[in-house]
Amino acid sequence: MKIGFIGLGIMGRPMALNLKGAGHEIVAPERASLTAEMRQAAIIVADAAAAAAASDIVVLMVPDTPDVEQALFGAGGVAAGLRPGTLVIDMSSISPVATKQFAARINALGCDYVDAPVSGGEVGAKQASLTIMVGGPDAAVARAMPLFQAMGKNITHIGAENGTGQTCKVANQIMVALNIQAAAEALVFAARAGADPAKVRAALMGGFASSRVLEIHADRMINGTFNPGFRIRLHQKDLNLALSAARELGVSLPNTATAQQMFSSVTAHGGADLDHSAMVKAIEILSDYSLLSREAIDGKEPS
Repeated sequence: MKIGFIGLGIMGRPMALNLKGAGHEIVAPERASLTAEMRQAAIIVADAAAAAAASDIVVLMVPDTPDVEQALFGAGGVAAGLRPGTLVIDMSSISPVATKQFAARINALGCDYVDAPVSGGEVGAKQASLTIMVGGPDAAVARAMPLFQAMGKNITHIGAENGTGQTCKVANQIMVALNIQAAAEALVFAARAGADPAKVRAALMGGFASSRVLEIHADRMINGTFNPGFRIRLHQKDLNLALSAARELGVSLPNTATAQQMFSSVTAHGGADLDHSAMVKAIEILSDYSLLSREAIDGKEPS
């Protein structure tokens, strides 16, 4: 199939290349940020409308709700180029409420809409091992499934109503944030108590505390390697979705709120574009102890 792909960033680029590797043609709008590899792999057209007009299916992978709205309905956007019967798949992580509204507008053009946010980060995108959480009508999801199988491993159709995939992704981001916070606290505690955090991590990997966060992000914390990955500012956006929805639903998310404050602390110190594993920096600041250097941040030995 011809796949229009909008959003060829850290996540989108390897996802599109995996689709290319599965035998699909990729059509992408012109952007100064396109890599040489992407220019060679894709058919480059003027804008998102032209990409939609040339494609059987359009995939979006952009950062936030306003970005999806602009890509779909802005000047030169996807909606302007859609032909009846085209399938639109939004794999961004955005508001479930806005997703329902976007789907209704696309449906009115005679096209199907599927929301399919992902988890797994840059590593999962490159390895085609993403977890994909899908919301949308059965027939549309069945049509999208070959694409999902080229990009991910754990693919779950959450519900036939648009927005259910996005709701699942918000729940995912709550879990991931709290796991990152737990790993950060555990490692800073262990290191300050005199244990080797790398050996503590190895031991925990064999027990009930084992997780993908412990496997990947705890290693980043120990080594101080915070190149994204998944940027803190994007995880903050997702937790804002969780907390605003929780207010509407009357649900209490106290630990989610705390995790958001930890991210805000790192952002206040210039870390908005670091990988979200850099939440450990907030724990280090509060503890006045650096996991990487194994000494007090202010240069004084903690009492």
